[in-house]
Amino acid sequence: MKSYLNFEKEIKVLEQELEKLKDPFNNEGISEVDTKRISEIQIEIDEKLRSSYLNLNEWQKTQVARHEERPKAKFFIESLFTDFIKISGDRRFSEDEAVLVGFAKFNGKSVLVIGQEKGDDLDSRLKRNFGMMRPEGYRKCIRLMKLADKFNIPVISFVDTPGAYPGIGAEQRGQAEAIANSIECSMSLEVPIISVIIGEGGSGGAIALASANKVLMLGNAIYSVISPEGCASILWRDPTKSLEAAKAMKLTANELLKSGIIDEIIQEPLGGAHRNKNQTSELVKEALERNLNNFKILSREEIFKQRKEKFLSIGKQKSFSMFSKDSINIFKEANFFLATKEKIKRKKNKLFLIFLLVFSIGLVIYNL
Repeated sequence: MKSYLNFEKEIKVLEQELEKLKDPFNNEGISEVDTKRISEIQIEIDEKLRSSYLNLNEWQKTQVARHEERPKAKFFIESLFTDFIKISGDRRFSEDEAVLVGFAKFNGKSVLVIGQEKGDDLDSRLKRNFGMMRPEGYRKCIRLMKLADKFNIPVISFVDTPGAYPGIGAEQRGQAEAIANSIECSMSLEVPIISVIIGEGGSGGAIALASANKVLMLGNAIYSVISPEGCASILWRDPTKSLEAAKAMKLTANELLKSGIIDEIIQEPLGGAHRNKNQTSELVKEALERNLNNFKILSREEIFKQRKEKFLSIGKQKSFSMFSKDSINIFKEANFFLATKEKIKRKKNKLFLIFLLVFSIGLVIYNL
């Protein structure tokens, strides 16, 4: 059964009608298939998809990026690579099922593949922890990235996570340190790293595997320091303001390309990647081939230098001009809120001191 988003209601009605027309059986028995009407509805569906997906706002793109039928890392690994050998464990604690890591062949050449996997159904999502990695997952990636660097094997990562797992066990086992070490390891490698943000790139959990020479991004994916709901909850104490937060955060592929945070957008098929997974896979394959070929002429030292300069240059040119009016207004509101909170706190402290003074004087008078 297909899953539809809120802005796809008209498309849902048309597709349901199309399915009925394609079925030659009805209550009265076998009926003739109306091919003309089928063609007309298909054209209408394509037009609706085109008009809807060309005008998605930031919150709608977030919903598409989280679509339950969207192709996950496991799908890309199975469709793009051959001879994939999964490697498990961090040699310190346990295996993290939220990330698939292993060596494989891409067009006959050895590569290291890393994929954050959310799962396709309830059981697999629970097993994969909804794509939220624990420290052992990052340590597993670090171990294998160092091995790939030793044998001069390129690294390809698929990023799709709401963020690193924030549970107490993960924190006790050094979650922040593991993420920091993963970023440090990625930045220090002398082999090409290509990261593809295929769905939701959330916070440090994503950048730990996206500190790459080339960061590619599917057209309807998102990449941000926090979720829109989280941002709205912090700034306005109101998660319903997710659209305003998403606009201000500049989390879409087009905005991130303008800012120089990502390097390339892989446009999705009509109606999103979930409507045509095989075509999406072919588009990702073409992008990976092209970018890997560009690194063949570079030495190990040049590859390392290119990555370093790429990240050092982010934000240098545009400075504060990269912020929109919405962003500036949010910062102003946040500062006003904090300033007001501080004033109230000072006022409460004064009232408490006055009360304490009056109480002390009364106590002295009573004793006399």
